[in-house]
Amino acid sequence: MAKLKIRPLDDRVVVEPMEAEEMTAGGIVLPDTAKEKPQRGKVVAVGPGKLLDNGQRAEMSVVVGDEVIYGKYGGTDIEVNGEEVKILRESDILAKVVD
Repeated sequence: MAKLKIRPLDDRVVVEPMEAEEMTAGGIVLPDTAKEKPQRGKVVAVGPGKLLDNGQRAEMSVVVGDEVIYGKYGGTDIEVNGEEVKILRESDILAKVVD
């Protein structure tokens, strides 16, 4: 079977969530049920931008490879080639992580 590729439409972004923390700052190991859903991820695909009333496309603020922080309950979780990814609107992204 060929690898499934997805291309987000309009102002949507595909994000690969980063793993939740395994251990608290105090050194306590967390079971899977106690882990918070990750709110950070790496952008793996970006749509062309929102179509504006004048027919132009708005420029996207993120590019493939960016690390982002998104809202806890934003987006839609799907599985692509056995990998969990999240499809978000650009407006669901709260910040871009910079070094």
